[in-house]
Amino acid sequence: MKSTTLAAAIMGLAVALAGPAHADRDIDFANELHTYGIYGPRDYNAWLGKIVCERLDKGVDGDAAKSVRFITPNLQKGTNQVQTDPAKAWKFLGASINTYCPDKRGVYEQAAAQQGR
Repeated sequence: MKSTTLAAAIMGLAVALAGPAHADRDIDFANELHTYGIYGPRDYNAWLGKIVCERLDKGVDGDAAKSVRFITPNLQKGTNQVQTDPAKAWKFLGASINTYCPDKRGVYEQAAAQQGR
């Protein structure tokens, strides 16, 4: 019985001393998008960012350009001005990868390298 009480006390202390939890990734994503002038419903943009990563993971979009072609018509029209600033779709892709699938950064970096040629 004493060992159970001691274990519970140690667990309680560990929880009490733990650092604050990391901020919500969806909020971090929205904040990054705002730095690029991309607004719109936070939940929708987060959902779209996660779908972008899922499509990359499953091979639906084999490269960054295909992802951008998916993103462009799916961003909320009128609130993001993607049609007048196509670079925002690329920024949305980069933010999606940074936040939800950093293991896919190579896809974005490869596209950037090809543009630099």
